[in-house]
Amino acid sequence: MKVTVRYFASLREALGATDTVDVAAADTVGSVRDALMRRSPAHVEALNRKRALRCALNQTLCDESAALEEGAEVAFFPPVTGG
Repeated sequence: MKVTVRYFASLREALGATDTVDVAAADTVGSVRDALMRRSPAHVEALNRKRALRCALNQTLCDESAALEEGAEVAFFPPVTGG
């Protein structure tokens, strides 16, 4: 299934505004992060597990164990972002 990924703040500067990822039906937000890190060194640097990031699923804050559904929107952003 396809999932839309949005990046905010410094992640947007490093990776652009959006990505699309194909994932299995039982995948989670964390598996999307893992799949994205396999794309390029820039993705590894921006989404590295040592880096604190917040995530949202369909515009609701969540943790990486949140289950995905077809057409979901996942967002990643630093813990503190400007307005």
